[in-house]
Amino acid sequence: MGSIFSAALDRTAARLDRWLGWDRLPLPFAILTLVGLRGRLRNENLYDTGKGRRAAEPDKDSGDYLTARTYDGTYNDLNDPQMGALHARFGRNVPLHFTWPEPDEALLEPNPRLVSRRLLTRDEFSPATTLNLLAGAWIQFEVHDWFSHGQGEEESPWQLPLEEGDPWHENPMQIPRAKRDPSPDSSGPPTYATEDTHWWDGSNVYGGDKRFADALRTGENGKLKIDEQGLPPAELEKLVDLKGVAGNFWIGLALLHSLFMREHNAICDHLHAKYRDLDDETLYQKARLVNAALMAKIHTVDWTPAVIAHPTTVIALRANWWGILGEGFVKRFGRRTSNEVLRGIPGSPTDHHTAPYSLTEEFVAVYKMHPLIPDDYTFRSLADDSVLQERTLEEIGALDVRARLDEMPMTDAFYSFGRMHPGAIELHNFPRFLQHFKRPAGDEIDLAAIDVIRTRERGVPRYNQFRRLFHLKPVESFREMTDNPEWAEELEEVYGDVERVDHMVGMYAEPKPRGFGFSDTAFRVFILMASRRLKSDRFFTRDYRPEVYTKAGIDWVEDNTMRTLLLRHFPELEPALQGVDNPFAPWRQIGA
Repeated sequence: MGSIFSAALDRTAARLDRWLGWDRLPLPFAILTLVGLRGRLRNENLYDTGKGRRAAEPDKDSGDYLTARTYDGTYNDLNDPQMGALHARFGRNVPLHFTWPEPDEALLEPNPRLVSRRLLTRDEFSPATTLNLLAGAWIQFEVHDWFSHGQGEEESPWQLPLEEGDPWHENPMQIPRAKRDPSPDSSGPPTYATEDTHWWDGSNVYGGDKRFADALRTGENGKLKIDEQGLPPAELEKLVDLKGVAGNFWIGLALLHSLFMREHNAICDHLHAKYRDLDDETLYQKARLVNAALMAKIHTVDWTPAVIAHPTTVIALRANWWGILGEGFVKRFGRRTSNEVLRGIPGSPTDHHTAPYSLTEEFVAVYKMHPLIPDDYTFRSLADDSVLQERTLEEIGALDVRARLDEMPMTDAFYSFGRMHPGAIELHNFPRFLQHFKRPAGDEIDLAAIDVIRTRERGVPRYNQFRRLFHLKPVESFREMTDNPEWAEELEEVYGDVERVDHMVGMYAEPKPRGFGFSDTAFRVFILMASRRLKSDRFFTRDYRPEVYTKAGIDWVEDNTMRTLLLRHFPELEPALQGVDNPFAPWRQIGA
């Protein structure tokens, strides 16, 4: 009976969404429609690309992996230990025969550098005024936990000829090709492997290998080494490769790294006080579990409702954690049913649905949100809101983070981020600095052009085909794609054919639902993958229980939010958070 009802709901939801749009429905019908859309996507938009290279297996004589996360992601699924592990392939959300990249000549049309300059360049900063800059820093912080394709291939780079007047330092512009799967199949479309695990496991804080993780530990009561700025000791930087994602480090990431390293140590203190018999290793592993779950919860109940703040999605996304019965019901009566819609995903049965778990290339593509990052920054005093200094993005990057934090208290830096806005995710709002990004390793890149070419290279369908494959009506003209007439003209001038518009560019151009920071097209991937990352992970489902986390650990996750974290470690911020419903929304101006 349940499957019959689910199938009927999926069909009805698809019709309502196509005819009216989920965002225009009354709240109860809108919630049911989103549940139905998720069911259809689970059935029709999960595709396995195969296993690829095997990760190393943990010692089978050790039981640690049963109650702790492995660093390489093995043994999350006990029946398929390699699922989601380091070097596992990215999956797909569209049928595999649609993921063949175009021939090289077509793949470079229109020229990604031309798209970058004509459609993405920030002419004037367009702020996302419903958010503060911590929201922009947060998503980069989380992405560093979720996925990395690794550095590009050195041989046979893409050659992008420059148009007249382009100031780039070399002609043609050279962009390394995407890193190849180290163990490709002899048939089928190209596949790509991750340099992180696919699990939501806190690797952005703890690292993805035992060598780094051990170097970060004090060896006492499970704690991490933290310097006077709340960051890892400077000598550990020699373990970091600035040619990789570490080269993207900046003060926004530093604030969040500091916050969650401090939180790890606070969790250790709490567990040590409750369970005096737990040794250093056990305290560390339990705190790591709790901290990773808390990140996932904050992303689910704080960050996402702030970024897609439509009344329906605020309720629906919180229901991923608490169920539609709500937090109050769960905390009073417990999670009394296995139905995830009613009780939330944590502690419910694990389910991979129609494909082995992995993050997907389409998921990676929709999280290309670089417009969130401003080019210019104003730092203010928490005491009186006075301006302390003004900086550019270049001046708060990887090589200057410690100098900037030496110049101001951490509380002033957090307050400043709470008062600044990120950029709107739209055309003509890509950070200028990232189009001429001189990385700490010494090379210079146009990140906007790279974002465009990577989606094409990895076989992510172009915008209209992407919409078809996610059960959305394709647009028939450039004027239907966007409600901005000037953008429509520019898109037509660059692309000529609406079917050629890149996935990322179309998402930046399209009108957004009320309260949304990104497009409804991107939201379709999110409907599916936001819950999948929780539902497939046994540490959020079958093993989200006191026997694994400890009772105090589960309570810590359930009782804390982004607000409690901020105020636990920086209580001086309380006046700036008074009256602020969501810590990722703009904070109160001191003295106003």
